[in-house]
Amino acid sequence: MLISSIHGRAARAEGPTMQQDDNSLDIARSSSGRFLDPALEARFVTGERQARVVHMRLFAGFLAAMLIGYALVNPLYFSRAEEVRFSVLLLPTLAILAGFAGATFWRGYATKPIIDFSCLLGVAFLIMAENALLYEEMQREHVQLHASIAINGLIVMAFAAIAFAGQTRWFAAWLASHAAVYFTVVALTATDLVPAIYALLAYATSAAVMVLLNWSVGQAHRQSFLLSDALSAEKAKTEQLLFNVLPPAVAERLKAGQVVADAYPDVSVVFIDICGFSDLSRRISPGHLVDLLNAFFLLADKCAAETGVEKVKTIGDAYLAISGGNSPAHNSADAAIRFGEAVIAGLPALRAATGIDLHIRCGIHTGPVVGGVIGETRMAYDYWGETMNIASRIEGTAHPDGIAVSETTWLRGRGDRQFELPEKITLKGVGEVPVFRLAKEQPGAEIIRLAI
Repeated sequence: MLISSIHGRAARAEGPTMQQDDNSLDIARSSSGRFLDPALEARFVTGERQARVVHMRLFAGFLAAMLIGYALVNPLYFSRAEEVRFSVLLLPTLAILAGFAGATFWRGYATKPIIDFSCLLGVAFLIMAENALLYEEMQREHVQLHASIAINGLIVMAFAAIAFAGQTRWFAAWLASHAAVYFTVVALTATDLVPAIYALLAYATSAAVMVLLNWSVGQAHRQSFLLSDALSAEKAKTEQLLFNVLPPAVAERLKAGQVVADAYPDVSVVFIDICGFSDLSRRISPGHLVDLLNAFFLLADKCAAETGVEKVKTIGDAYLAISGGNSPAHNSADAAIRFGEAVIAGLPALRAATGIDLHIRCGIHTGPVVGGVIGETRMAYDYWGETMNIASRIEGTAHPDGIAVSETTWLRGRGDRQFELPEKITLKGVGEVPVFRLAKEQPGAEIIRLAI
């Protein structure tokens, strides 16, 4: 239920893109139906051959069983000499089939159509020779050779048509080689013109059917390939949208149908707010205000990605982030402070780009929180708990372009940083707590500057 609503919203959001991609199915092809893009054609052929591996093995096993069946029946009617000749032809046929089946287990099989070409052609030639031998034996016994008596070489031709589906040139070359040998055998073994003519007509009819089968199956597979590609692309876009809304680990749990509810005993919550935003919103146009907020949030997003901090959400002009939640941190307090320092370090460039004298306050508190996803619409992974409230209250005590932290954050994240002497401040709904403000001048500290 949850995940279906996610995908529903994502699909609606991606509607125009999907409509554009429907037109992309009309990909340029040559007169033979091949894709003009070599990379796309190679990917299609490789994928098709990989999908047919099991069928190739089944074909090899079926044909081997059929030939062995003929070999078991032959001693009942063949002379000893003819039986030996048949076995001499049977052994290499079985060897080719075994090698063919073994080749399908090779990792590079899918990129080598020549394997199918040579093996199927070799088997077809040997079956022709066995049929010629069978014909001679029936003639010697004065038995009229019926089509059902001969080993059906049409099976190999049909399988070649399917094996080379989507590869018209390979099948055309295979059929031309097969036809050349077949016509040669007919010319050498035919004792009368009428049977020879009908044999040629039968072959031409069968070949025409196989050409049509090869072409139609190939075109159907190409269209299916394009549709599958388009579906995969849209699925990737939907998942990317989902991952933009929710942390990847959370999205995977939702896709698996799991309820997402987590408890984190030790995370650092960061609240960043723009100083004097209400007054600022009255002085500049709405469009300019949106551009300013967008530039500021982009700066914060870049800093969060670089410091390993998780963006939770924006609340008006405030930016909420978590260190140590879905993005584990060795020292959540240190990562949170580095995030605040990076955002402040990027403000001069932001002021220069927007022409606005922008200043922010940053508040950080470390403690336990609860996280999870609730509801079925506009879903987002959110955090709750007193730690969130305290961080929000501490943010209001920071100096412009300064960072204020609670005692728990200071104890874990102070490192070599210099802080002002703590000041006990009464926070609404919390009580009196010591607040540590990061000193603006940090001797020896390296300032991180980010380009806007």
